[in-house]
Amino acid sequence: MMRSLFSGVAGLKTHQTRMDVIGNNIANVNTTAYKAQSMVFSDLLYQQTQAATGANDATGRGGTNPRQIGLGAKTSAISTAITRQGSAQSTNNPFDIMITGESFFVVNNGTQNFFTRDGSFTIDGAGNLVMASTGFKVMGWQYDETTGDIRADTVSALQVMHRKNLEVGAESTTKAYASGILDKNDTDVNSTGGKIMTLSFFDNLGYEYTAKLSIHKDGAEGKYRVRLDDIIDADSVSLVKKYNLQNISQIASFGGSSEDRVTSLFSPADNATVDTGTDGAGPNKFSVTFPLAEVLNIDTNALLKAAGEKNITIPAAVTEAKVGTPVTVNATVTVNKTDLEKDPYNLVFYNGEYYTKKDGVDDTATPDQKLSQKIETQAQWQAALQAMDGMDSVTLNTVTVNTDGSVEFDFAAEVDPLMDAKRETGKNSFGRELTDEKDILKYVYNVEDRDGTTYTLDYVSPDGRAQITATTLKTGFPLEYNTDNGEFVYIGTQGSDSATLTFNPSASTLTGDNVSLTHFTNIDIDFSTTTMLNNGKVSTIGADKGAGDEANTGAGRKRGELIGIEVGQDGKITASYDNGISKLLGQIAVANFANASGLAKAGNNLYSATMNSGDFDGIGSDITADGGTMESGVLEMSNVDLSAEFTEMITTQRGFQANSRIITTSDSLLEELVNLKR
Repeated sequence: MMRSLFSGVAGLKTHQTRMDVIGNNIANVNTTAYKAQSMVFSDLLYQQTQAATGANDATGRGGTNPRQIGLGAKTSAISTAITRQGSAQSTNNPFDIMITGESFFVVNNGTQNFFTRDGSFTIDGAGNLVMASTGFKVMGWQYDETTGDIRADTVSALQVMHRKNLEVGAESTTKAYASGILDKNDTDVNSTGGKIMTLSFFDNLGYEYTAKLSIHKDGAEGKYRVRLDDIIDADSVSLVKKYNLQNISQIASFGGSSEDRVTSLFSPADNATVDTGTDGAGPNKFSVTFPLAEVLNIDTNALLKAAGEKNITIPAAVTEAKVGTPVTVNATVTVNKTDLEKDPYNLVFYNGEYYTKKDGVDDTATPDQKLSQKIETQAQWQAALQAMDGMDSVTLNTVTVNTDGSVEFDFAAEVDPLMDAKRETGKNSFGRELTDEKDILKYVYNVEDRDGTTYTLDYVSPDGRAQITATTLKTGFPLEYNTDNGEFVYIGTQGSDSATLTFNPSASTLTGDNVSLTHFTNIDIDFSTTTMLNNGKVSTIGADKGAGDEANTGAGRKRGELIGIEVGQDGKITASYDNGISKLLGQIAVANFANASGLAKAGNNLYSATMNSGDFDGIGSDITADGGTMESGVLEMSNVDLSAEFTEMITTQRGFQANSRIITTSDSLLEELVNLKR
């Protein structure tokens, strides 16, 4: 029998196999993430009719090559173009995911892990992320609530639509941060009310509130105090009013109070009697509030009255002065001609040149009489003022007479603290009805100056004598900046970047009822990024909830319902809720193999690991670790190249045709051999 006949048969079989591979490629030209295959031929076997010989020096004969006759072709290898990326097909389905790079999704049929590039996923009835075609669960890493991030561990099924993910519960605010500029020349900062700064926050029930804080200058440059003024609810109602309380300190505090106490004897006004009775529980008291102008006796001092409260500089000595001890007040004031010619000054701007005393000066006065009343030098002005009622304590520093008759006085004056007792009716602190005029058991003067310092003045009578205790109260946290560069130094205590808004566990209403405040959580407010810089007398300092980091930790939130899920390029699955919160649900892990071409096709766009592909470690990796990404709303198309496949089909057809000719020709030769017998 002729060997060529069997060579032709081997060639036909091999080309048939190649045609099968090409046919499979073309059949899967639209299969998602299909990877095209190609076939490599090799020669099959050789029959050696003569071995090779070497040259023989003894005989002088040269060597000969071996004589071998081939016996056909065989399939050497069928390779898969598994690392060649297919084109992208947009689907706009968020659960259709395309991998770029050489990684594979990990899916599980309940007993075994498989690997695929087919990212057409969907959500099953149990909320699992699964392959749409097979229902195999997509594997990945779970969210770790302890660390607040993904934990890379043994892969497990991603149940993204678990009932716990359908909503996110309310969470109280625990952190906040202040930012912006505090301009020391801002009129609000230097006013009694201070620079207002609001902070929106949530309680642990998800209700939103606004804390009203104010910043006040506190003595030397660069030093301020930040205090809590009020807390209002979402309807702009103060919680003090809502809960029927006395003040905001019953709900929360932002810093304590520092005190400077000075006690001295004091005689109340004639029409006020301090009752020495104690009702068996110590000194009795009750209270009333005054502005600073009523505490300092300036009613008869014309210059101080003209200056007005905003122009009066209250020195630090006021906070230490005992009642009855004069306090020096400095001021600069300009008094116009009209006022100078009335009480209490009663001066005349004579002939538009100089002032004189009004008494004894008229149109019939002689020039000598007029000059004798002339007020020109500082000493003359000093004498003229001291002669006036209530002006005897005035000491002039400078006097400037203007051409329009107005006079600018720069002066210092001694002022007496004035404690004029005023009655309050109702019940005293021990519940006793106040019906008799002698039942004046306590007066507390809570006085606040321009810098926000509060002075508390108590009438008490422990030994039958009336006395007064003057207490300087500074509420809130101290806030300090470096006066050289305007940078933040501390708030609260030295070295501290933050201060705590502290809530009380409960409060007692004015009617004696108890109000629980346990739904509030303390809030740490960080001031470290604020600065004290020139900003055109406008402060931009403000406060926001959260730590200000990427996740805005501690911001709190109201309850939210799931409105969407998206898959990031790193495979992380994030849920979005209608309260603006985003939450990590898990991460799709991927598998990488040392030899991806060594994976075995398992049908349904699946691959399984083989001894030549390398093993899957059970954990997988982050797709971005080797530069790959996941694209949501896109699927990977087949990487079959039809033009190449059709070309291969033509060459395969011609090869098959040629091998068939080997058989027919060999058959003709055999036929001739048979015909020899005829």
